[in-house]
Amino acid sequence: MLSRIVFVSANAVKSSGPLGAGLVQLSHLHTSPNSQAPVPALPEKGGKTRHGIIPEELFQLLYAKTGVTGPYMLGAGLLTYILSKEIYIINHETFAAACMGTVIIYGVRKFGPDVAAFADKLNEEKVQKAQEVKDLAMTSLAQAVQDEKKEQWRAEGRQMLFDAKRNNVAMLLETNRRERVHMVTNDVKKRLDYQIALQTLHRRMEQEHMVNWVEKNVVTSITPQQEKTSIAKCITDLKVLAKVQQAKATA
Repeated sequence: MLSRIVFVSANAVKSSGPLGAGLVQLSHLHTSPNSQAPVPALPEKGGKTRHGIIPEELFQLLYAKTGVTGPYMLGAGLLTYILSKEIYIINHETFAAACMGTVIIYGVRKFGPDVAAFADKLNEEKVQKAQEVKDLAMTSLAQAVQDEKKEQWRAEGRQMLFDAKRNNVAMLLETNRRERVHMVTNDVKKRLDYQIALQTLHRRMEQEHMVNWVEKNVVTSITPQQEKTSIAKCITDLKVLAKVQQAKATA
């Protein structure tokens, strides 16, 4: 199909059969954005060909410049060039391919119409079955749409009930959330109070241990001689203070 579009010209497309008309309509459809025309259906059969595989549009394209023999001369020239340049070399595979192609062409021409008719019959049966399935599905879907509309009409009266239930559920969720927040707050407060009491206990025990340790070290560091010296010094200081007080009293 793409090869036909490449070789076709505007005049050749307009003068061709249903395929050309369809291509022209399709080109106008795509070039006019404001057009609302439906897309034409694809043709069931292809366009005309010569020798089974060469599109007719190629001959029509070359006819205006080269005449009737132009396409044949083009093909013969290409074949001569390929053989002369040894791009393709004729060997035993060439004869085998020619024999196979002859058998295939004979089979297509001999049995092609019968096979095509049989295939068309099978295709029509498949299309008919598919149409029946489609019609059944459309009927069931249409009934389902009607049932759905009826259920929607019934559900409209329950909207207020759904709103009340939704509000009740929201209130329950909010109550549950606040209870959990209160429980978490109490647990956190208890843990903080425990940590404060534990730190206070540790601080008091450290202070007591430090006082005891200092007192013990001070006591153990005093020797008997120092103790006697300290007592004598205290007695001397007391005597001096007594004399000073007596002097003040007599004065």
